[in-house]
Amino acid sequence: MRRLAVVGLVGLALWLAGGVPAGAQQPQGKIQGSELSPSPDNLARSWAGASLVLPPALTGGALWQGALRDAPSAIGATAAARSPLVILMHGSSGLAPFVGEHQRWLAERLGLPSIAPDSLAIPNRLTYSSPIDVAVYERVHSLRLAELEHALAQAKALPWVDPARILIAGTSEGAVPVARLSDPQPLARLIYSWSCEANYFVEAPKTAVPTDTPVLSVIATRDPYFSPENPWNAPYPVKGTCGEALKAHKDATIIALSSDKHTILNSPQSRDAAAAFITRVLGR
Repeated sequence: MRRLAVVGLVGLALWLAGGVPAGAQQPQGKIQGSELSPSPDNLARSWAGASLVLPPALTGGALWQGALRDAPSAIGATAAARSPLVILMHGSSGLAPFVGEHQRWLAERLGLPSIAPDSLAIPNRLTYSSPIDVAVYERVHSLRLAELEHALAQAKALPWVDPARILIAGTSEGAVPVARLSDPQPLARLIYSWSCEANYFVEAPKTAVPTDTPVLSVIATRDPYFSPENPWNAPYPVKGTCGEALKAHKDATIIALSSDKHTILNSPQSRDAAAAFITRVLGR
């Protein structure tokens, strides 16, 4: 109760300072845990506990799936060249089964390895059920961005990864850092179930995708969190897609699925779009 009371006071302070629109949703969700520090130890835990999926081309045998800390020592020994890599940022539910399912699809359909850092590997990691105060959301987003930056640095050092062909993807909470990362080096970005807009989930969108970086955005038209249908978004001019944020980009594909599902990562339409996008970007 004390933690929620403090969150409410933070929200009131933001309100009075003009940080959120008048009439915006008051915090009503639940918070568990408290840790959101992007400390070196926490970043190391999220990386070591990451979900790794390797296609047969990198194992010399069968597809391999497990924690990064348990990765086989001879990754890429039989490959002709260094491999592209997808870094996948999970949503607020952590490494849920659908995350691993998507990683297996990347390996089986496209022959791509992927690494999904485990933010919930951090001891006492703060988790929530929405809506909570926007200041707490922003602390979460700061941690997730630090995790993505750490993952990129670590991935570039892996001897079997081609650092010039790293793609970053994220869903929901994990899509926010993918959209906010200003680093131009990732070859391409895939943004799932995030609308790149001002809404209850952020103080401001802070979309920073370089205008010449290829980007694919996929979201449901009636997304239960980020569409105009969510009453928490009533005070905001929400359209429900990344179209406005990416309208000046040279290579942006924005897809709005006729659906009311939030998790659309593994829908046939999302997979078809991602397969075409990734194949084109990698020149396969």
